[in-house]
Amino acid sequence: MKVIAIMPLAEQRGGGEMMFWDLMQQGRNADVEWLAIFLEDGPMVEQVRNLGIDTRVVESGRLRQIHRFVATIFRIAAIARHEGADMILNWMWITHIIGGLAAMLAGLPALWYQLEVPNHKSWLVRLATFIPAQAIITLSQDGQQAQSQIWPHRPTPLVYPGVALDRFEPAVLPTPAEARQKLGLPMHGPLIGIVGRLQRWKGMHVLVEAMPEVLQKYPDAHAVIIGGKHDLEADYEDFLKKQITDLGLSDRIIMAGLQRNVPEWVQAMDIFVHASDQEPFGIVIIEAMALGKPVIAGSAGGPREIITDAVNGLLTPYDNKDALAQAILHYLHNPDFAQTVALAARQRALQFSTQRYAQNLINVIRSQVPTVLEKMPKRITS
Repeated sequence: MKVIAIMPLAEQRGGGEMMFWDLMQQGRNADVEWLAIFLEDGPMVEQVRNLGIDTRVVESGRLRQIHRFVATIFRIAAIARHEGADMILNWMWITHIIGGLAAMLAGLPALWYQLEVPNHKSWLVRLATFIPAQAIITLSQDGQQAQSQIWPHRPTPLVYPGVALDRFEPAVLPTPAEARQKLGLPMHGPLIGIVGRLQRWKGMHVLVEAMPEVLQKYPDAHAVIIGGKHDLEADYEDFLKKQITDLGLSDRIIMAGLQRNVPEWVQAMDIFVHASDQEPFGIVIIEAMALGKPVIAGSAGGPREIITDAVNGLLTPYDNKDALAQAILHYLHNPDFAQTVALAARQRALQFSTQRYAQNLINVIRSQVPTVLEKMPKRITS
């Protein structure tokens, strides 16, 4: 079976790009011949090509550049016909607007992966849903429920993302103390951390607001915020810095910026916080759990499907600094409880391997191409 996978971005900026990379890396030996098309040039193009996958760039420009938009559709359709593709898989709704139309021109079925909890009021999401698709794959039950309410109703199979567990294996990383020393972090006192792009919905400001209450009980505690500036909310970084200064926390909260060696930074933490509002899934939550960290995450969206409250993590409402502070203090006051939760968290994380994710996604693709499926040996895994 030959599948064209269309990816709008060519630089790893978040979980969506990592999921695409994991699929390309883990799905190479699953009786699928991939052809990756990027709609912009960037580092990921060469990375995927180096996997031995046929990789091309068809620069689409912006949606308002109609002539380029139309030319991109026709070019992808021509590639699909020339290469004898069986299906087009579009990454994110914005890509399906191009790839879905290209599939129609080429007479091929199309799928797309919905990487967010969609807003039914967004006309672009409604447009993407209107373009024919065999199915819209979702990555959480919340996303599945929301997408199923948008007309026209399409099948919405659920495929959870995975984590490269070998990168988040405690045994191959420095100890927490060694990681702190290597990264220049405080060697004494609790270290609470958060990782994510600097956007308000990610909730870094909630952790900042919670720290004064934590410091009343644990004055030697520190927090570290790991993440780079986001183009759409470039002022949020300055907002956080001012918030930290206004609260007198400049010597207690470290803004580390964008970091590539995330496993070592998380390994250095005593408690991991994920304070997003309606997180579609939360790959970084599983990464922290894989390292055996006590995790606190939002009580809405994907985190509820990953964490069982008080069993393998704690859940708190978004934008509630008091609840977040109390959850942090609950771990710090009860180290035995924190250790029990951390052990359970690691066991839960092992269920989200990238291998399982890629195979489950390929199983969905196969199920939507019945004529191809009949010709191929079955390699379905749980």
